[in-house]
Amino acid sequence: MESSISKDIAERFSSDKNTRSGLLARSWYVFRRWPIFPIIVLSVLLFAGIFAPVLAPHDPILGNLRLRNAPPAIVDPGWYDERPEATRLLLGGDHVGRDVLSRVIHGARISILVAAVSLGTGMLIGTALGLVAGYYGGHVDEIILRTVDVWHAVPFLLFAMVASVMFGSSFGLVLVLLATLAWSGFVRNIRAEVLSLRELDFISASKISGASDYRILVKHLFPSIRNTLLVISSLRVGQLILAEASLSFLGVGIPSPTPAWGLMIAEGRQYVELAWWQTVVPGIAIFLIVVSLNFLGDWIRDRLDPRLKQIL
Repeated sequence: MESSISKDIAERFSSDKNTRSGLLARSWYVFRRWPIFPIIVLSVLLFAGIFAPVLAPHDPILGNLRLRNAPPAIVDPGWYDERPEATRLLLGGDHVGRDVLSRVIHGARISILVAAVSLGTGMLIGTALGLVAGYYGGHVDEIILRTVDVWHAVPFLLFAMVASVMFGSSFGLVLVLLATLAWSGFVRNIRAEVLSLRELDFISASKISGASDYRILVKHLFPSIRNTLLVISSLRVGQLILAEASLSFLGVGIPSPTPAWGLMIAEGRQYVELAWWQTVVPGIAIFLIVVSLNFLGDWIRDRLDPRLKQIL
């Protein structure tokens, strides 16, 4: 009787162990096959950017000197207990008493807008030049490639500083600067793809049938490079957000008091020892977004390019 009970308990324990191991294996498979973490982080970014006025608990621009360098309520609630009249700030206040959480939420909207506009403009210019260079070749290809080489030799930060001095810091200037940074990354990759595609039979058949160069570029070559274009775009978004933060940090980007993550870090660097949350919170936001975009770009590349598939 006792042996049968012991055997039953052992079978149940073994069954529970197998169930747990199977659940862990399935969970690991899902996390390897799908970019769960990047999707969650980017979904939060998009949601915060779209609904920033509703989600932000306070005005991101209006400050209160009574809350100057106020600690985060989740870290030091005693500071607020001693000051019952003070508004509790979840992630603390900055050097002029503005809510850090509200500024981070509104900064997500700035990052999305800057990345979308600059990437769209750069992608349009870079793709067009890459298609033309790869399809026509010869002197056209040489001129476009040498233009890209010359542009790569220009120090971007120095160029941005000179433009800021000449035209003044503004949101529009940041969009233009980032668009000039984005376009060159598309040209070489698109050109290399078109160089191999133009030698295929379907392009020769289109020429024989009397199709114009414009029709071949738009109707035949462009659809064939969409996967490459998507991969490059996904990898460039993170770089553009980081570049915008760098420009704002150096004072040639988004002008104050607009809530931008790089500007928040620049304004809070003098108070790192006294109020570390002014720089750490936006820094964590930049880190999570850039890492998530890079992971998502790698996943898209592996899924779309059969030569780079790493997931069985």
